[in-house]
Amino acid sequence: MKINPLIRKANYYETDQMGIIHHSNYIRWFEEARVDFMEQIGFGYEKSVQAGVDFALLGLSCEYKSMVRFADTVRIEARISELQNAQMTIVYEITDVKTGVLRTTGRTSHCFLEATKKRPISLKKALPELYALFEQSMI
Repeated sequence: MKINPLIRKANYYETDQMGIIHHSNYIRWFEEARVDFMEQIGFGYEKSVQAGVDFALLGLSCEYKSMVRFADTVRIEARISELQNAQMTIVYEITDVKTGVLRTTGRTSHCFLEATKKRPISLKKALPELYALFEQSMI
């Protein structure tokens, strides 16, 4: 399954005093790419929660390779690198659209929760359709 990267222009409000994107914004960009990813596979975040499955962030890492500045346009790729019954890992690459220069890499790990009681569940059992879509989109 082909997933298109999220294309995003860096906003002025996201910059710091040096005119570069503040490091905390990359984590927000990861989330935007994750939500876009789910929409592209045809099972958006809202649909998942309505079907009874939520996601909890277990951990994240981010490595800054080069700076993104105000008005730069970046390509954010999000791909599932690991998938288990109760959790998954997503990897990210942020590159400059104009130059192709790698700006940032990252990773987030998530567990699947029953949406109302917030208890860990097996996605494969609770929502096999979404699990299959995740499997088909893995790298």
